[in-house]
Amino acid sequence: MCGIVGLFAKTKEFEKELGKYFSGMLNEMTDRGPDSAGCAIYHNVTKASELKIVAMSETPLSKNKLLERIRQPYPDASVQELESLHFLITLEGPSKEAILELHKCFPNLKILSSGSSIEIYKAEGLPKNVLEKFSISSMNGSHALGHTRMATESAITTAHSHPFSTGDDLCLVHNGSLSNHNRLRAKLQKEGIYFSSDNDSEVAAGYLAWRIKQGKTIEEALNHALEDLDGFYTFAIGTKDGFAVLRDPIACKPAVISETDHWVAMASEYRAIALLPGAQSAPAWEPAPGKIYSWSH
Repeated sequence: MCGIVGLFAKTKEFEKELGKYFSGMLNEMTDRGPDSAGCAIYHNVTKASELKIVAMSETPLSKNKLLERIRQPYPDASVQELESLHFLITLEGPSKEAILELHKCFPNLKILSSGSSIEIYKAEGLPKNVLEKFSISSMNGSHALGHTRMATESAITTAHSHPFSTGDDLCLVHNGSLSNHNRLRAKLQKEGIYFSSDNDSEVAAGYLAWRIKQGKTIEEALNHALEDLDGFYTFAIGTKDGFAVLRDPIACKPAVISETDHWVAMASEYRAIALLPGAQSAPAWEPAPGKIYSWSH
């Protein structure tokens, strides 16, 4: 059992308080996932030629050592050291080459996200502590997705925590389990998709990234997922411009959606949405099995 939440701002005013309300939602899902927590925040869009990467080191690593090495191929790169050995790297260049360079130089560096707007932060421990560690409540943003994890398919580690990102500005959080993830992982690796863990949910993220690389929209990719992914799931997917929600064809895992003129929210349970301003008078519904719901700016 895990908890997932998503919050999409429909107004600039709500964007200013997105972190505060998102943090409350994620914290409300603590009893569904006390092992670890993570979030993807879409904000602070880079310039057209720039890329930002959030990376996490599994062993002690100094900011200066990382910066010195990455500036050899990327002279204008910058590195911001965050909590729990997380680093925010900004540079100019394609993400594929930059990530390969980082993997080559620092084998123990896990790439959590890359793109122009996405930043992923995650850690072991209670959601409240993870949110405070990265000061999520003080962040603004256009949308955010989060996950509280109770481990079932793999170990309790930060690397196994959600969200998972296997493409620029793309991420996924998942409540459920997939039965054909080993076969799909092998197929996707042959297609050039990189995986940083053995978590079944990362395979779903990789599958969507693969479909999008083929030129599919997120909605088209999710339609293919209904055919190719076996198991029980509620997915919330983030893209640069918005987010989407999908439940498996028999809707085994819970989900609820609500919407006002200021926000769209989804969660595993309504109590996470009830904290939002105007929630009491907003329509709320259970997403239908196998139906794709999406919003974008």
